[in-house]
Amino acid sequence: MLTLAVKFILAHLAGDFLFQSDKWIDDKKEKKHKSTYLYWHLLIHTILLLITLQFNFHYWKGIVFIIISHYIIDLIKLNLDKKINSRILFFTDQILHFIIISGVVYYYFPFKIDMTSIYNIESLLLITFILITTYVSSVVIKILISKWKINNESPNQAGKYIGMLERLFVFSFIILGYWEGIGFLLAAKSVFRFGDISKTEDRNLTEYILIGTLLSFGIAIATTIGYKYIIELSTQF
Repeated sequence: MLTLAVKFILAHLAGDFLFQSDKWIDDKKEKKHKSTYLYWHLLIHTILLLITLQFNFHYWKGIVFIIISHYIIDLIKLNLDKKINSRILFFTDQILHFIIISGVVYYYFPFKIDMTSIYNIESLLLITFILITTYVSSVVIKILISKWKINNESPNQAGKYIGMLERLFVFSFIILGYWEGIGFLLAAKSVFRFGDISKTEDRNLTEYILIGTLLSFGIAIATTIGYKYIIELSTQF
């Protein structure tokens, strides 16, 4: 089952990302179902499926179903291109393709998804602390540094998501026991932020950046240590 799933996924990823140029994508967006590149795209997917499956025609029904569904999903995506946010369209498109692949794999190798593992204490603690590390910490940091609030914050909240990512990296580094990674991450951020600090004469901006960075890293470290401690406690009961 796993081998078949990997073969389908490999063919899909190669067809959608490796063997599809920006020129093809732009042409499909402009001409939609009239674009010849749309059909070249489907042909490449078919060839890749045949190659990864080693021309085993036992799976011909799955191949046909994947190609037809790929065509329908792509057509829907192309017709909604200017009506829905491109990021939403991209991820929805990929999720639908993977759902189709899962369905085809299930057809050949019926499998069960054990949802009970999500509800064990380890999984629940992990989800809880990831939520704390990302969204909860963002709100806490915003409140704590409101005294140094500046007016030129990014309207798209890029700083918020950068902070979330850096805390997730810190969380991962500590879980893996790679404390050196935190130093590299802090150094990399310092290099990029040095220009903002050195060029500004606004003391509030300097304090805002420095305090925000220290709080972000400090909360991430404290949260992860707390997570590890609770995980160790949970194994004793």
